[in-house]
Amino acid sequence: MATKDSTAATRAALLKAAGEEFAAYGLAGARVDRIAERAGVNKERIYGHFGTKEMLFDAVVTDAINDLTEQIAMPSDPVEYVAKLTDYYREHPQLVRLLMWEALNFRGPDLPGFEARAERCGKKAESLARGLGREVSPEIARLLYTLTGLALWPSMMPQLGRIMLGDDFADAEAGRDQVAAFVAAAIEARRAGRTRRPLEQRRADR
Repeated sequence: MATKDSTAATRAALLKAAGEEFAAYGLAGARVDRIAERAGVNKERIYGHFGTKEMLFDAVVTDAINDLTEQIAMPSDPVEYVAKLTDYYREHPQLVRLLMWEALNFRGPDLPGFEARAERCGKKAESLARGLGREVSPEIARLLYTLTGLALWPSMMPQLGRIMLGDDFADAEAGRDQVAAFVAAAIEARRAGRTRRPLEQRRADR
């Protein structure tokens, strides 16, 4: 039992240290020796637990996303979901940076864990569709993608927020509430039939 606990503790320490290192330097800039030093272990332990630096990065991202999934319930109300997600990303800047680094090194469907993450997003789309009383469709998937983007944006581009809003950018609750209000208005307009999808509009204008 002691050995198992020790192994789990070492893995947890490595994931924490690697998360800090990758968030700061990205996949290319991160150094295994610095991660080992942060974790207080021999560098060879990293290769023993994870294999390669790339595999360690993937494990760090997976661990961070698993935490998000545990903390944020499946979406049913898009307004509530985008508000909670906005708060989560603001409170977890390391995840935001990891996702940005991952995007710079995106490996498409070859990305380890791609299928599992796609399946998880499919379940979120199903939950969102049920909450809206609709069938799962590409439009629902795009809505989920849009909600995620809206929630991420303030944490991804804080410099633009400070440039455009000045000191008001520091009011995170106001920013979150504006995002939620924007989504609520868009959903209500859609339900009331006041908006059309761009493709539908183009066809109507022909």
